[in-house]
Amino acid sequence: IKQSIKAVEKGSAVIVYIADNADGRLVSPLQQACDSHDVAVVTGHSMEELGKACGIDVSAAAVTILE
Repeated sequence: IKQSIKAVEKGSAVIVYIADNADGRLVSPLQQACDSHDVAVVTGHSMEELGKACGIDVSAAAVTILE
């Protein structure tokens, strides 16, 4: 989450995927950063699906696509 927020604030984030089942307290700052920097946010996936999509063996609360 911290790295995603940094990428959004630096302007290198193109799109951010936030898991529906992620803890709202964790992803809220990321959602706010995306809103204030006009970065598109996609929801509708689980943490397990995001982790699998990244090719990692753990769940991911958020995934950020960079330029």
